[in-house]
Amino acid sequence: MLVAAVTVSDMASPAPGAGFQNKNRVAILAELDKEKRRLIQNSSMNNPGASIPLSRPALNKDFRDHAEQQHIAAQQKAALQHAHAHSSGFFITQDSSFGNLILPVLPRLDPPPPAE
Repeated sequence: MLVAAVTVSDMASPAPGAGFQNKNRVAILAELDKEKRRLIQNSSMNNPGASIPLSRPALNKDFRDHAEQQHIAAQQKAALQHAHAHSSGFFITQDSSFGNLILPVLPRLDPPPPAE
């Protein structure tokens, strides 16, 4: 295990090349900022309508939602017809959290009177 001893006087005085590194870092950041601005300006000139938001995706989403609802309604109708044709029970269409398109309706029966 290596332990470096650092004194307070070492920390107080900057390293000999620290000023040069800081100036170099500032120059690089300034150059990157200029390049970034130039690229943004060029892209906006080449594609003038690129910054205009389009409302088309919302329209497509609404259309998709409507088509999905129609598809589910058709599935519910088919499931309901199949259940009524093949079962003696009664079913209703229902939006279920569990993905059930139809649910059976169970009648409530009064409990039998207590035997005396």
